[in-house]
Amino acid sequence: MKIAVQTGGITERFGCDEGYRIIKEAGFDAVDANLDHLFRGGDIRKKLRSPLFDGPEEDMLAFCDQWKNAALKYGIDNYQAHAPFPSAVPFDPDDPDYNEYLIKCLEKTIQCSAYIGCHRLVIHPFFYGMPAKKSPEAEWEQNIYSYSKLIDAAKRYDVIICLENMFESRGSKIYKACCSDIETACRYIDTLNDIAGERRFAFCLDTGHLILVSEDIYEAMTMLGGRIEAFHVHDNNGVRDQHLAPYMGILEWNRFVEGLAKIGFDKTLSFETFNVWNVVDNELCPDLLRFIAKAGRMFARRAEEIRAKG
Repeated sequence: MKIAVQTGGITERFGCDEGYRIIKEAGFDAVDANLDHLFRGGDIRKKLRSPLFDGPEEDMLAFCDQWKNAALKYGIDNYQAHAPFPSAVPFDPDDPDYNEYLIKCLEKTIQCSAYIGCHRLVIHPFFYGMPAKKSPEAEWEQNIYSYSKLIDAAKRYDVIICLENMFESRGSKIYKACCSDIETACRYIDTLNDIAGERRFAFCLDTGHLILVSEDIYEAMTMLGGRIEAFHVHDNNGVRDQHLAPYMGILEWNRFVEGLAKIGFDKTLSFETFNVWNVVDNELCPDLLRFIAKAGRMFARRAEEIRAKG
């Protein structure tokens, strides 16, 4: 099993080249590349357009060279990537076609993902928080429609689209959101693959989001089974989406290891622990990165030991 970490929190401080070097020296084999930087979430929420996506294709791909070249230079696998998010915004009569525009941007992100050698792209579900939240039936229809629009691009560039379990917050309270119900998440994956006629959709299981909505990690993993193609592994205190290193929160890591063993996960285990750069001094962060990589290898080894015992 390979061990990966999200580039977020590192490349913003040091740039891609230096960031990938730090990641490699910390002991990671792969990364989760933050292609959401192609079109920032703040701009999407303001319903702005993307000069990068609207400009010449060669300029768009040239911008992606930073991830591609750093991975090649340091021998790191761009295993998975983040697409821009949110994937959809509430309907605006002054700009009624904006969500269709976002789908076009996501198609271009799929192209960029393949360009950097990454064939797993996490595209967050198409949903709204309160007060614009849709009914479960309407939300299902919106997601099936929107993800289906991406199938042609996913096939053309040989990219697997990964859905993710989400949450929403209102005031100080956390609520379940799209794909946080694991049974429904399984139905999304199976339905979309039926529409695609091949395995073109899978799941990125976010451990921190499971904690926030009080879902058991082992049960979620065993329900999803082979649908899991990627992970966002991180910890939190059960109240805030803190994106911390293992054992800095309340996740039951033995249950997580048991889940890895049960589903026979043998791909890349990716950590989404960018916030450690905000909670400890930056001088200590390379040491903390080495700790995260070591924890990942420990999880992988222990899962394999459980499987070997039968």
